[in-house]
Amino acid sequence: MFKKILIANRGEIALRVIRTCKEMGISTVAVYSKADKESLHVRFADEAVCIGPAASSASYLNIPNIIAAAEITNADAIHPGYGFLSENAKFSRICSENGIKFIGASPEMIDRMGDKAMAKETMKAAGVPTIPGSDGLIDTFEDCQRTAKETGYPVMLKATAGGGGKGMRAVWKEEELLKAWESARQEAAAAFGNDGMYMEKLIEEPRHIEIQIVGDSRGKACHLSERDCSIQRRHQKLTEETPSPFMTPELRQKMGAAAVKAAEYIKYEGAGTIEFLVDKHRNFYFMEMNTRIQVEHPITEQVIDYDLIREQIKVAAGEHISGKNYEPKLHSIECRINAEDPANDFRPSPGIIKTFHAPGGHGVRLDTHVYAGYMIPPYYDSMIAKLITTAQTRAEAIDKMRRALDEFVIEGVKTTIPFHRALMDDPDYNSGNYTTKFMEDFKYKGA
Repeated sequence: MFKKILIANRGEIALRVIRTCKEMGISTVAVYSKADKESLHVRFADEAVCIGPAASSASYLNIPNIIAAAEITNADAIHPGYGFLSENAKFSRICSENGIKFIGASPEMIDRMGDKAMAKETMKAAGVPTIPGSDGLIDTFEDCQRTAKETGYPVMLKATAGGGGKGMRAVWKEEELLKAWESARQEAAAAFGNDGMYMEKLIEEPRHIEIQIVGDSRGKACHLSERDCSIQRRHQKLTEETPSPFMTPELRQKMGAAAVKAAEYIKYEGAGTIEFLVDKHRNFYFMEMNTRIQVEHPITEQVIDYDLIREQIKVAAGEHISGKNYEPKLHSIECRINAEDPANDFRPSPGIIKTFHAPGGHGVRLDTHVYAGYMIPPYYDSMIAKLITTAQTRAEAIDKMRRALDEFVIEGVKTTIPFHRALMDDPDYNSGNYTTKFMEDFKYKGA
């Protein structure tokens, strides 16, 4: 087992990793930018090293500085959290070259699954259902036209190096195709330095349901059931829950088996997520694989009593998984609390938190790194907390979330707390009748 782990991240996920390391008797090293000097992950780690100025490009994405911090503190492993360098094949490779264990996927696996066109071809070969569309990348607009005709409208153009909704365009009819093709390629080139595009059939009334998997060095994998991530805004998740209200025992068995087949086919090592689109007829199609821990991992932990960070560390140290597939025993919901103004198109709201009161009680979990007096910097993602409620049934979990949101007080900045409170009263949400298009019709009227 590792003696010392450096956490190459910030905020709540850094604090989350530190907590599990302490429970396992592993020393921790925090890295931080000058803007994060007062963050809790710096305070609670055994050691802390400043790795640069506020900009993430000069700090949390600065590979030489992070490796240097690991070397001067004698860390024998690095946990990348999510975001930043967590799916960076170059970083994974450099860690290995410097004799430091990267607690995540191998560089080969990150490259293979990070390229969406290559990932789709790999899943096809593994026998996992994939969305109809192009065979690999589309070279010319003429190929694009032909593929759209063969696939049948509506179609979705996607950047092969995409993420966060960039380089994606829905096309409903042929007259819209050229404009979508040109704008998607331009956006992808600007965002990722890669304008490669592929095409898929646009799945109507889709649910975004992901399966959590863990694989070990023997090539053995298991799944830890599903999470429904369908409520999104601009392809960014707002809430997640498990089990999905759309799921049936038969569908869970099929999707779980497909996810395990995918993980074992590629001999995946570590925690990862196989993401699927599920249509209204409960047909499911592989969408992408995330080769890291997910923001929404706590709800899985709550319903099956399983520490995913601990499992990541154990697998990275060479230990074997049990091979058992899990089913949820309870119901859990996560609301992402962002420093944003939901009444003003979710505009970011950095600043000083003047008042902070955390909700509590049975079945309430709060993962956060902020406190009264904390300055939310404008340089990073606006998520400042994850509020998770867990209960015997979905209705009870929603009731608990209402109560917890009412108790949650953050003053000094705008947050998405009132948005989530309104969501918990929405009839469609309460009935589980939602798709990835939910936010197009949901009208938030303000607190």
